Amino acid sequence: MDEIEEKLNGLRSLLNDMGGVVIGYSGGCDSTLLAAVAREVLGERAVLVLAASETYPVAEVAEALETAAGLGLPVTRIATSELADPAFAANTPERCYFCKKELFGRLAAIGREQGLPWVADGSNVDDLDDYRPGGRAALELGVRSPLREAGFTKAEIREISRRLGLPTWDKPAFACLSSRIPYGTRIEPAILTRLEAAEAFLKDLGFRQVRVRHHGDIARIEVESAAIGRLAEPEIRQRVAERFKTLGYLYVTLDLDGYRTGSMNAVLAKGKET
Repeated sequence: MDEIEEKLNGLRSLLNDMGGVVIGYSGGCDSTLLAAVAREVLGERAVLVLAASETYPVAEVAEALETAAGLGLPVTRIATSELADPAFAANTPERCYFCKKELFGRLAAIGREQGLPWVADGSNVDDLDDYRPGGRAALELGVRSPLREAGFTKAEIREISRRLGLPTWDKPAFACLSSRIPYGTRIEPAILTRLEAAEAFLKDLGFRQVRVRHHGDIARIEVESAAIGRLAEPEIRQRVAERFKTLGYLYVTLDLDGYRTGSMNAVLAKGKET
C-alpha cells in the first residue's frame, strides 16, 4: 500500500467517525472524490447538495448532475442568490466570504433537518497557498474539509480519482464566473452571461483549461501555456476575436503567462508590496 492509498483509508476512517455529513458538491475533481467516498462509507448519511446560481454556467451544472448520475450519487439541487447580497455584488476582496457564508448556512440547515452533524467542502492542502476568504466562513460555521484533513494535495486527488475510475480525475479546475471580474467592478448578470458565452466558445474550439478575465471593454484570455501557440494561430485568433467582439468586447487579448489560479489576486499582492 502506497502513501496515497493510506490517505484514502484515512479519509474513509475520518468520514466514518463523522457519522453523517452534508457535502457541497460541484462536480469538480475534489468534491466528486469526497462525495464518492462519503457515499461508500456513510451511505444515505452522506447528502450531496449542488448549489446553482447565475455565477455558475448552465453547462457546468448539467455536467455535474450527469457525473453524479453516472456514479449513482443522489444529488439535491438548490438555488442560491449571491447577487441579491449587496456585499457580494460589490465585489470586494472579501467576495467569496459572503458567498460561502450563504452556501454553508444553507447546507447547515439541510443538515439540521436531516440529523446530520457536519457540513463538508472539497478543499485540499494546496488551497492553503491561495487567498481564499471563503475559508473564514467555513471556520466560523464549523465546516469540515475532509480531503485536507486527510492530507490530500490536488495531484493526489487526481491520482486516487484515476485509480477509482472517477471520470473527473482530469477535469479542468473551475471557479465561479465572479472570479473573472476585477475587485471593485460590480458583479452584474450581463457580465456573467458574457463570460459564460466567451468561455463556452473557447471550449468548443477544443481548449480545455480556460479563463476569460473581464476588464471592461477588454477580454484577457488565459489558456494553458502549451495551448497559447494554437490560440495565436491566424485562423483561430480571428475566430476568437470576431466572436468576442459580438459579445461586446472592443479589445481581445491573450495573456502570455497562460492560465493560473487566482490571477485576479495579483493586485492584492501588489498592494502589500507598496
